[in-house]
Amino acid sequence: MTVLVLAMPRARRTADDLARELIARFLRVILLSVGVLLVIGGIAIAPLPGPMGLPLTVVGLMLVLRNSFKARKQFVRFQHAHPKLIFPLRRLLRREPEVVLVAWQQALRVERLIMPRKWRLAIRWRKSLKRRAARRSGQ
Repeated sequence: MTVLVLAMPRARRTADDLARELIARFLRVILLSVGVLLVIGGIAIAPLPGPMGLPLTVVGLMLVLRNSFKARKQFVRFQHAHPKLIFPLRRLLRREPEVVLVAWQQALRVERLIMPRKWRLAIRWRKSLKRRAARRSGQ
């Protein structure tokens, strides 16, 4: 008669493992708190002239999303529900963010929301710059 025993060895945790885990959790809570404070600060200074609210908010959001599983899950849900709103933010959260392109896209969106069609200047400027660049490269 052969007996097959499938038992895993007891996982013994040393004091070093427990200390590392405790330090990692403490660091995660600290980084999460700093991220939340940065997001709140970015939102608070967003109405001021200049774009300083946006970078502060993006850095804070990066910290929050990297250190909170619940926040990441909610962010993904919101992204699936509203992809057009989150797309520029996701472009800024990449390792090499496309800041100029996102700023240009948002400027065009704001112009489209605020200005009547005949007063919109940004698209005309872009087309004239393209024409000039084409003329220079053709010479």
